[in-house]
Amino acid sequence: MTLRSRRIVDRLASVMAGVCTVVLLVPLALILGYLLARGASALNLEFFTHLPAPVGESGGGMANAIVGSLTLVALAVVIGLPIGVLTGVYLAEHGRTPLGSTVRFCADVLNGVPSIVIGIYAYTLVVLPMKGFSAYAGGIALAVITLPVVARTTEEMIRLVPTSLREASLALGVPMWRTTVSVVLRTARGGILTGTMLAIARVAGETAPLIFTAFGNQYWQSGLRGPIASLPVQIYTYAISPFDDWHRQAWAGALVLMTLIATTSLSVRFLTRGKTAHGR
Repeated sequence: MTLRSRRIVDRLASVMAGVCTVVLLVPLALILGYLLARGASALNLEFFTHLPAPVGESGGGMANAIVGSLTLVALAVVIGLPIGVLTGVYLAEHGRTPLGSTVRFCADVLNGVPSIVIGIYAYTLVVLPMKGFSAYAGGIALAVITLPVVARTTEEMIRLVPTSLREASLALGVPMWRTTVSVVLRTARGGILTGTMLAIARVAGETAPLIFTAFGNQYWQSGLRGPIASLPVQIYTYAISPFDDWHRQAWAGALVLMTLIATTSLSVRFLTRGKTAHGR
């Protein structure tokens, strides 16, 4: 291939990459623009500070649903993140055994299970024994969804850590477990956090599992052992209602949910990049 041919191929590849990028960004921009156009008009102080209005009345807000969603996502992270990270460490360090292959296969299968099935699973194992819907049940259901994402991301990030770092640590007499915690995980933390954000972004918008577990609540939750409101369920309830005011609030809730997810992801990326730049 001549120099001229290589330049033509290079330019064609660059153009195709640019076109694919635009094709990817256009739907996202259209969704965000439509959410802004439909939901921004319903955003006000009352939306963030008041409870939902009674059926048929205008006004009110989704304060309890916002707090409830943050609570459920926090429970999912507290429950699912340690298990997912430890599973990923095991798969990366000892995943070539038959048990490791089985665990990896199960994680891949679990990643493809419909969320409504996980909701029924949590309903059977948590809601029925507790004899009621609860934030605990919702958090466990969301944690199960996060597990395969965090585990597989952690595994891939740890595999990217250079072997020389492990060897240098072991050569200094550092135990294997300390090397994994202080060297390997510390090096791969940026990728692990990114995987965690992907998991949070997925579970933050889940509706079906929460209908079977957290159920919903028109008031402030009295504790984690009772039903709890959440933005996805509240948006779904308002969207299928016959009231125009609730429809506007549903669009506003969708806009708030998207903003929360985007803000969390950008914040973690910024903090991770800052630490990496300073070599800490």
